[in-house]
Amino acid sequence: MSHSRAITFDYITYEVEQRIAAITLNRPDKRNALNGAMVAELQQAFQQAGADDAVKVIVLKGAGEAFCAGADLEYLQQLQRNTFDENLEDSQALMRLMQQIYYHDKIVIAQVQGHAIAGGCGLVTLCDLSYAVPEARMGYTEVKIGFIPALVSVFLVRKTGEGRARELLLTGKLISAEKAQEYGLINEVVPAANIADYVNKVATALCEEAAANSLTMTKKLIGMVLDKPLDEALEHAARLNAATREHAECKKGIQAFLNKEKLVW
Repeated sequence: MSHSRAITFDYITYEVEQRIAAITLNRPDKRNALNGAMVAELQQAFQQAGADDAVKVIVLKGAGEAFCAGADLEYLQQLQRNTFDENLEDSQALMRLMQQIYYHDKIVIAQVQGHAIAGGCGLVTLCDLSYAVPEARMGYTEVKIGFIPALVSVFLVRKTGEGRARELLLTGKLISAEKAQEYGLINEVVPAANIADYVNKVATALCEEAAANSLTMTKKLIGMVLDKPLDEALEHAARLNAATREHAECKKGIQAFLNKEKLVW
């Protein structure tokens, strides 16, 4: 079923087509730099995608040459004028966006068509799958301006392990897409001419070849394994397993498998 629609924002674009929601950072003149308004719009867009039954996979990308250059300069200047409570409120808004992406019911894919720096690299870190062009440079440069990569550190340690996270966060160095793949930060390096088609094929395959409930439950399982002690994680996994067996999609999938029928989800 073809399904297409768009919602208008000031700093991002949101469009749904063929069960794929494309959320695009849309400040190419500012290299898609983040500010408070963009963070709020991203929250709205991810919430919309979560509530939309017509959406199965989300692709996060940037307009223009950069994926995201981190915090906007005017935004950084404003932070210096904020009180502690104002800065805490702002940090918590970013925290909620990060939680929203990381724990989202739907699969989130990063299409990194250019540099992803600081907060921009943080967004990549949160996604379930990430693909970058060879030219993309990536890194967490916060320590170089007297800042700290506070929120992203929680997720980066999970994704790359403590050793890699220490190296990247303490040095603030930028690494190549190839090195980012080696570190486990992204999944694959894809030529710029092909990356849009490649990501679309990955997203389409997830839509057509996997049950929506299975994707959601598997994503929850992965997060839960990291959140709980081993025995508690296993008990919770067993309960999710039992619940999934009762789900209509599971019954449909097993029946098709037994009958040697090909399913398009």
